[in-house]
Amino acid sequence: MIGKKAISRHIAQVNIGRIRASLNDPVMEGFVSRLDEINALADRSPGFVWRLQSEAGNATYARPYDDDRVLMNMSVWESIETLRQYVFGSAHLELLRKRGSWFERFQGTYTALWWIPAGSIPTIEEAKERLAHLDLHGPTNVAFTFQRVFKVEPDA
Repeated sequence: MIGKKAISRHIAQVNIGRIRASLNDPVMEGFVSRLDEINALADRSPGFVWRLQSEAGNATYARPYDDDRVLMNMSVWESIETLRQYVFGSAHLELLRKRGSWFERFQGTYTALWWIPAGSIPTIEEAKERLAHLDLHGPTNVAFTFQRVFKVEPDA
């Protein structure tokens, strides 16, 4: 590309939530019963790169905090637009609208977005740091939200 620098970044996202009960409790059945469907939808969505998952195929068994009822979801996408389409323009939105049935109202920051080099995978510790940074400093180029996106800078 003449006169322009290539952008080789992907968008990482993390979200956390505190479930109302254990995953095998009947109150969580509507959430648990849709996990495979929603994860498969992500996997085949345009722009999807990677998601946190265990051998079971989902991230519900990762417990990154001392509170065992706090779940973490993390994924990587080619662009903010493809991530936004999955989150707000697919069947995923239905689960977002019903999240109050399965998750308690969360105090503090529960979603963070940030740019990563294409081909890299964020760690759980990095995701926790991004959430904490966003909680402490608000949206910056280190961690931001869908409402206040910081554009990726061209590679040097």
